[in-house]
Amino acid sequence: MTKSSIKNPLNATEFAKLAAAKCAVDFVQDGMRLGLGTGSTAAWMVRALADRIAKEGLKVQGVPTSSRTAALAHALNVPIVTLDQAKWLDLTIDGADEFDPQFQLIKGGGAALLQEKIVAQASDQMIVITDPAKDVARLGAFALPVEVIPFGSTTTQRQIEALLADLGLSGRTVTLRQCQGAPLMTDENNFILDLHLQSIPDALALAQGLNAIAGVVENGLFIGLCDRVIIGHPDGRAETRGHEGSLFSTLDPQECGDIFAMAEQGK
Repeated sequence: MTKSSIKNPLNATEFAKLAAAKCAVDFVQDGMRLGLGTGSTAAWMVRALADRIAKEGLKVQGVPTSSRTAALAHALNVPIVTLDQAKWLDLTIDGADEFDPQFQLIKGGGAALLQEKIVAQASDQMIVITDPAKDVARLGAFALPVEVIPFGSTTTQRQIEALLADLGLSGRTVTLRQCQGAPLMTDENNFILDLHLQSIPDALALAQGLNAIAGVVENGLFIGLCDRVIIGHPDGRAETRGHEGSLFSTLDPQECGDIFAMAEQGK
């Protein structure tokens, strides 16, 4: 297949994800230790990283944030190590379910929030790759995931509901996430409670309150961790927002033939 004959097989949503992911991978430098995020957008990042490794001989080590990401990285020959082996990371690239103007995030829609937060906290920088629909003035429209220990989970849920009332968020619903008719189990064999809040006026107060409950393992509020957000658009544009301002680039589908092939092969 010649470069000029490459057709874009992706729908607008997936091409926007790829635009953000490929732009983020341009920040990767030789020798870096990388946190590899989880989710559909992060999967495009792993493919774009594999493409650079194959074409440029890029030397990196990746720390996956879920068993799904580990399997994809292995299939695409992206070298992976554990966080304990890496000790510290230069950069983490991950998706988000929502982000606000302060780069506060809601994450955990893919049920990998615990490993994602551990990896993000062990990184010098974090880049979030996302799309315009995740850009919000205030967090909370997306349900906030909270990972909890199965033991006493209904008691933990009642404690969370009491906390919401104390914070003026009474009347909101808390649901146990299900998978095929049973409680979803995370990679750490915990449950996920989804907090349907509509709006979170004080993300820090909520995060601190949740983590003070013994049965809570971690919550999906990522505060003070994100350094840049890259927003992909359906036409291939990518906007990189940092604390210093924004930069723009455009992805050419003709540069993505091998990445398209990876996805078509189920990788």
